[in-house]
Parts: sequence; C-alpha cells; structure tokens
Amino acid sequence: MTHSTRDLRPKTYAFLFLELLFGTLGNTLFDKGMKEVGALGFLSASQIWAEALRIASNGSMWVGVLCMVLFIVCHMLVLSWADYSFVMPFSAFSYGLVPLFAFFWLGEKVLTARWIGIGLIVAGVALVSTTPPSTTEPAVGEVSLERLK
Repeated sequence: MTHSTRDLRPKTYAFLFLELLFGTLGNTLFDKGMKEVGALGFLSASQIWAEALRIASNGSMWVGVLCMVLFIVCHMLVLSWADYSFVMPFSAFSYGLVPLFAFFWLGEKVLTARWIGIGLIVAGVALVSTTPPSTTEPAVGEVSLERLK
C-alpha cells in the first residue's frame, strides 16, 4: 500500500507526539521508580537477585516499561513513514520534556544552564520541523501516488 507524503504528514506528527509522550513518561517513571527502590548494590549473586526483585515489584517501573514499549512501537511506525534525519532530531524534544516533568512532577531542581540547553534543543526541533518529514523515494517496487498524478 502506498501513501502520498501529504497523507502521511498528519499521521507522522501524531505518532511523533505519542512517541515523545510515551518516551518522556517512561523515562520519568523509571526515575521515580528507581528513587522509590533506592540505591542498588551488586556485591553478590544473591544481592543481585534481591535487587532485581525489588525493581520488579515496583509499580512505577512496570508502567515505565509499558510506556517505553509504546514509545518503541510509535518510533518504529514513524521511521516507516519519515526520514531518520527528521525523526531523530524531532525526538530530541523529549530531552526538553524530561526536565519539565522532573521539575513539575518529581519536584527536582533544574539548573539555569539546563534550561538554556532545553531552549537550544527546542529551537533545533523547531528548525527541523520546518523541513518535510520524508525526502526519500519509495522503496523499490513501491509507486508514489505523487508520480501517478
């Protein structure tokens, strides 16, 4: 099945948004879960198993894993429609969202230098988002609807 670039643009942006949301939530929940679990020690095999059990019994970790699986699914879908050189810089926006979630949800202090870095990331994502999501030709055997017009 083929799609025109115009047909894929709304879907691409919708799934990029979901990718950002799930990735940011997943990483934030991992942080929350590991703070709840506490510092880990790996001095012996029995301690490693005990630590793994503590992690596996934490609800925040499981919800984080679910979010990261959904992130990967969205990421693979978007990569099937858009260029890697578009998707990855756009995905970097999560580097700005994670500190926002940490600040507002987890109560972490975010230093001024980090906020400046976040601003630079947002500016870069804005620049990348002005380019078309896909500039590559369809794979061999696929025919672009644009060519049929």
